[in-house]
Amino acid sequence: MKTAPLLMILFATLFSCTGGGKKEIQNHKLMTNNKPDSYGYDRDFLREHAGIIELKRGNSAVAIVPGWQGRVMTSTAEGDGGFSYGWINHNLIALGEIQPHMNAFGGEERLWLGPEGGQFSIFFKKGDEFIYENWQTPAFLDTIPFEVAAKSDSSVLFCHETEALNYSGTPLKFRIEREVTLMTEEGIMRETGIDLSGLSSVSYRSVNRLRNTGALEWTKESGLLSVWMLGMFIPSPSVVVVIPYNQGDEKIMGPPVNDKYFGSIAGDRLKVSGSHIFFRADGKSRGKIGIPPLRAKGTMGSYDSANNILTLLICRLPEGVTDYVNSAWEIQEKPYSGDALNSYNDGPLEDGSQMGPFYELESSSPAAALKPGEELTHTQFTLHLTGNKDILDSICRKALGLSLAEAETAFM
Repeated sequence: MKTAPLLMILFATLFSCTGGGKKEIQNHKLMTNNKPDSYGYDRDFLREHAGIIELKRGNSAVAIVPGWQGRVMTSTAEGDGGFSYGWINHNLIALGEIQPHMNAFGGEERLWLGPEGGQFSIFFKKGDEFIYENWQTPAFLDTIPFEVAAKSDSSVLFCHETEALNYSGTPLKFRIEREVTLMTEEGIMRETGIDLSGLSSVSYRSVNRLRNTGALEWTKESGLLSVWMLGMFIPSPSVVVVIPYNQGDEKIMGPPVNDKYFGSIAGDRLKVSGSHIFFRADGKSRGKIGIPPLRAKGTMGSYDSANNILTLLICRLPEGVTDYVNSAWEIQEKPYSGDALNSYNDGPLEDGSQMGPFYELESSSPAAALKPGEELTHTQFTLHLTGNKDILDSICRKALGLSLAEAETAFM
């Protein structure tokens, strides 16, 4: 089970003084006429405080921060005045101070490496107790900028070479390459079979490579890494996450959904019906779910019925592979029993503090058993679609296997 106990609680506690509400930031220097919550507002804010690379085609655009490992912070399908899809921790960014343990800047697609906890973690030093005070995000996932290796009007390639020592004392030397490409409608049709004609849309692909540049082979016994992609989005009472899953014998394939990360989730927030999992993404109750690799189809999404926004995440998962890293903060009996897909819904803590609100869609690569010079590639597509509801419904049926109405009414 891939989990990091207390992690989100501690993030929220750490940053409760900064908050995350978009409307708390007022009149930054490069403020345009775009209203808060619009893409133009967020783009200008990020340009001032972090520096960005913007990929743009017509009304579609993505804002990427090289200083934060080539992170896609937000995107739009309808120009500067359109909806800004990524959750951004404005107050923390504006504070301009490096935080201990981790800097939770937000962003709708960021690179992470697993495992976070366990005997093969790269977040804890050998022999340390698995508690928050000892947990430290590696700087190459947090504060060290990635090099811009190549750039065009539609894509940018980032790279970084580094090394880490895992909890068991295994030295790991590697190169990370991350390429983000703003896709055309024709490109998305070719890659995913989804026809975006007649809609306002923004779609991008990220290709994330992890290469063993050391002299030692990476083995299960000494510890493997994985590529882990996390996306933070805007929650609402009208947002429902939808995850189709493979049906079959639970003894062989595992449960359809794992909801044990932060405690079992109530039935009015998590529902398994037919071959679909439904999860509320309202930012009002903290919970996380995972999909075991044999259950995962590599596709998940969300529908915001109030704003008529369909979001899709599509990734390439190798068929039949079951070794995914386990990030539990403990010495693990099964360190390769992690999930392939995850979704998280933020919510207030017992003291009322909250980091977000936001919700997450996450995907992971299998554990990377690499010989020197070998590399693992994890590719995913993120699509935000809005416009004609009949066309949206047709795409939802094709990509997720159900209608918009079924997603909208899942908890009614």
